[in-house]
Amino acid sequence: MLPITMQHAWEFFSSPKNLAKITPERMGFEILSISGGDKMYAGQIINYKIKILPFYRARWTTEITHVQEPFYFIDEQRFGPYALWHHQHHFKEVPGGVEVTDDVHYAIPFGFLGRLANAVFVQRELNTIFEYRNAILQKYFPSGDKTMLKSA
Repeated sequence: MLPITMQHAWEFFSSPKNLAKITPERMGFEILSISGGDKMYAGQIINYKIKILPFYRARWTTEITHVQEPFYFIDEQRFGPYALWHHQHHFKEVPGGVEVTDDVHYAIPFGFLGRLANAVFVQRELNTIFEYRNAILQKYFPSGDKTMLKSA
């Protein structure tokens, strides 16, 4: 739960530029392009690079496929490191703030080797990324402080 309003949650999370703020620095997250400006809309395409392994930077293209302001939006990979990436971002007003929920469905390419990689490190790495996001969001939004809500 974040001690902010639905509108503030939407303003922060619906800006692709804020993704770098909540992604571990070691991942070298870099936005290459955002179609149609900064306001999120269904059909928006976002291109970026991200370090997947210490020696490998991948290009990743996602499309915002659904937007229901201020309740949820969905991004799906169009090109990138996963065979499938479907990420739902949900926002629900609760007493004292907003509950933010991420629902991620993904698949790794390369059959058996991909399943092995997922079991050995991919699933653990995704959990680590979302744990990092939770921790950094608690720092961004302590006790209802809205001073850090501005987009990049």
